[in-house]
Amino acid sequence: MVRLHFHRFSSSKFDLSDAQFHVLADGYLLLNNFDALTKKNVEVREFILWVDSDKLEISFIPSKKSKFGFASAIEVISAPTDLILDTAQKVDSNGVVKTTGFSKNGFETLFRVNVGGPKVTPFNDSLWRTWVPDHEFLKPSGGSKEVHFSGRIKYQIGGASREIAPDNVYDSARVIVASDSTIPKYNLTWTFPVVNGFKYLVRTHFCDIASPVLGSLYFNVYINGNLAYENLDLSTITNSLASPFYADFVVDGSENGVLMVSIGPSNWSSPSGVDAILNGLEVFKLGNSMRSFDGMISGESVLRKCRGGSGGVLVPLAAAMGLLVAASLILRKRFMSIRDSSVPWSRLPTDVSEVDLKSGY
Repeated sequence: MVRLHFHRFSSSKFDLSDAQFHVLADGYLLLNNFDALTKKNVEVREFILWVDSDKLEISFIPSKKSKFGFASAIEVISAPTDLILDTAQKVDSNGVVKTTGFSKNGFETLFRVNVGGPKVTPFNDSLWRTWVPDHEFLKPSGGSKEVHFSGRIKYQIGGASREIAPDNVYDSARVIVASDSTIPKYNLTWTFPVVNGFKYLVRTHFCDIASPVLGSLYFNVYINGNLAYENLDLSTITNSLASPFYADFVVDGSENGVLMVSIGPSNWSSPSGVDAILNGLEVFKLGNSMRSFDGMISGESVLRKCRGGSGGVLVPLAAAMGLLVAASLILRKRFMSIRDSSVPWSRLPTDVSEVDLKSGY
């Protein structure tokens, strides 16, 4: 797992807002002509790459226009091999088909959402991920209810683990409350902006923290309006309440640039309890046939142009050195814990002020 941090600011030598560059890693083109044409001064881009060697090389190649590139911090995290399974369900208007060959693909994390719950910070996630609330993506509907759980999340061997999603995701959810026959049933829908021409992996997280008893919750899941999971019965899958389950679906980017995920009542829904539940959502972009996440151009093509003399000169830039030092210490701690798992350790804070860094805190 690779995270690239960018903080655009001006210094006496460089104005980072003028930078334009490419970023390559493990044969993938991660960023193509990445520049400051964005409203964000601070940006984090995350990629999940399968690396077969003992070395991961990340290259920053300036474009001809700017002559330099930069990074404020780089994280390289060894993720579990089963973080992305090799199989997923491909969903389109023709139905649902099981497909394989995903585990060694490359992915860019676009959205990671804690449905019905608050923001989850890296300090509460074993892979230091951030999960944002779902309000920005939730489409107005007939209404929904947030539910929260204070008990123990029951992870099961062979099922979802804390590396898949932490307790803070599974102990909150958004539900459709079961209604009587006089009130029309409705679906809950979340929408995400995407780019056409790519495939997307949609990961849905479920944990029944709302039902009073087993066997009372059945519901449907839809991706882009197509039925992805019919009569989903978490009781049969987990044989327990408050036990997490996740499902992966692969879809093509739509021409309208919107990816939709919906949950809704099933014909088997109980008249009491809840009609549907969702705890978390993740959307990943798959690398295309050119091994690129950013347009129909390959990393090899970018390298050829650079070697041919059309690229700029890479200028070393020590930006946000305090963060880089902190990241180095975090990695050192991580390696120490792997070498001797009996030695307890804690992650360094990432919000340390510049004063604290200078004073050696």
